[in-house]
Formats: sequence, C-alpha cells, structure tokens
Amino acid sequence: MLPVARWMMRGTPQSVIGAAAATLVPWLFWLGAAIAGLVALRRGLSPALPVIVAAAVPAGWWWTRGDVIPLACILLVTLMAVVLRARLRWSETLIVGALAGAAMIQLGIFLPPGGAGPLLEQLRQSSPEIASMLDEFARQGLETEHLAELLIGGVTGLVVLLAAVACLALARSWQAGLYNPGGFREEFHALRLAPRELLVLMVILAVGAVLVLPGLGLMLWVPLLVAGIALVHGVIGLKGMNGLWLVAFYVLLITTWPMILIVLLAALIDSFADFRARLGRSD
Repeated sequence: MLPVARWMMRGTPQSVIGAAAATLVPWLFWLGAAIAGLVALRRGLSPALPVIVAAAVPAGWWWTRGDVIPLACILLVTLMAVVLRARLRWSETLIVGALAGAAMIQLGIFLPPGGAGPLLEQLRQSSPEIASMLDEFARQGLETEHLAELLIGGVTGLVVLLAAVACLALARSWQAGLYNPGGFREEFHALRLAPRELLVLMVILAVGAVLVLPGLGLMLWVPLLVAGIALVHGVIGLKGMNGLWLVAFYVLLITTWPMILIVLLAALIDSFADFRARLGRSD
C-alpha cells in the first residue's frame, strides 16, 4: 500500500480526497484514519486539519446513522499521531490513547440510542433462556441494564482503541517507508514501558478503582499488551528467527486467553528487566 501513501502525500487535495472517500465506504474507515494519521505525523496538526476534517465529516454522517466507531477511531488516531510526533515515544502515545478511549467509554458514546434497555428487552423476547438469566441476575441484586451498558461500551471501546493503534502503526509504517526506510521496524522493536510509565498506569488504575471508573480498567492494559507484542517482535528480530514464529504467536494471541496474560506479564517484567538490551549485550 506504499504507492497509495506516496500518492496521498503529493499534496493536500490528494490526501483530502483519499481520506473522505475511504471513510465514506463502509468498513474502510480504517484507511481514512490511517491517511489522517500519516498527514498529522508528517506535517503536524494544523496542516493536517483539512485531511482530518475530510475524514471526520463522512464519519460524522455514519454516527448519525448509528455507527460511532469510524469517528471515534479517527479522533483517537489523530490524537495519538499528534502525541507521537511531539514526544517520539510510543509508550506515552499509547497511554494517552488509552485515557482518551476510557473517557469515551465513561461518556457513553458507544452505547446504542436509548441505552441498553431496549436491547435487553429484545433479547428477553427472542430467547427464554436469556430472559431467565436476566431475571436471575435481577434476583441477585445486579443491575442488568448497567452491566449491559458496561459490556457494550467496554467491548466497543476496546475494539476502537485496538483499531486506532493498528491504524497509527500503519500510518507510521507508511511514513517510514516514504521518508525513513526501516525506521518503523527499529522504533517498534524498541517499544517498552519505562518503570515510571508503568507506575503512572498503576496509579491511574488505582484512582479509577477508587472513583468507580470502569473505563480506565478496561482500557489501560492495552499499552502493556502492545508493549508485550513489541517485545516478541524485538526478540524474534534480534535472534533472526523465521517469520513463521510471528505467525504462530499471533494465532495463539488471537485464539487463547492465556497467551494474552503471558504477553502482559512479559511486558510487565520487561519494564524492569529490559530483555532486549540484555540479549543485545549477550550477542
């Protein structure tokens, strides 16, 4: 897709047309978000505003049709691109993105119109088993509507944040391919949460638990997950291992929960142990 990115970067008109067209097409919003992210990374926020607006207007139209995901993704990608351009640190960028995603969950922008009540009523009518399960939850004193809102908002917000991170990575890889070949690989392989950044995450999680802000707990493990994925990429790259190891890793990551926990734990330990630096010295 590098030729597409090269054409987009010829000028603002090309970028505007590409971002607007991609976002208007269903399920191509990720391409529009990546284009907006690329322009913001390369030129900065102010020069990228026409492109961001061009992507946001069709996404706003989709929002009026009941789909908030494209607009939320574009906003998150833009925010993270600006932070990454200014700070040049993926770890800080991911933390800011996770906080913004948590704020979206708390504001309830991912909930369907009218909340979760109408959806629960439809589920009750469509399935006696679900109706009896919801009644059982109610007898136990659980607020089923609140739980449903938390589930819908949390899962949707998590998907949007992961999609935004993937779009930003795509935009960064385009930028590196056009202007700094090999730069993204080096940058991503070195991604690691510093101990102070890990401490910030823990403090924010504690504050979220005290203030009962579930969005923080749902989103703030994403930076650690991405750092763990970068650790695997970095180790495989340092050892010169076959790319099939990455394929196997992603298959396990997508299909098994224990693998996610292992990756999170590895990233947590790596914040203090810095495995890649140790491997580099041993080689």
